[in-house]
Amino acid sequence: MSKISKDMTMGEILNIDPTIAAILMATGMHCIGCPSAQGESLEQAALVHGIDADALINRINDYLAVKAEKKD
Repeated sequence: MSKISKDMTMGEILNIDPTIAAILMATGMHCIGCPSAQGESLEQAALVHGIDADALINRINDYLAVKAEKKD
């Protein structure tokens, strides 16, 4: 199972699983399609949007874990 970290770029995160975009959008990160956002780290993007990066990472990693369990 893949895990994300706050130093990963938005592009790297979306390459792991494009459906993570829905989580990012739900938290207020509507600029994920912006070319400059692709090179931003999750921590940088969270800071700009006033979002707790650690809470977001936990939410995304929990989502990935559940998705991996469903595959097994």
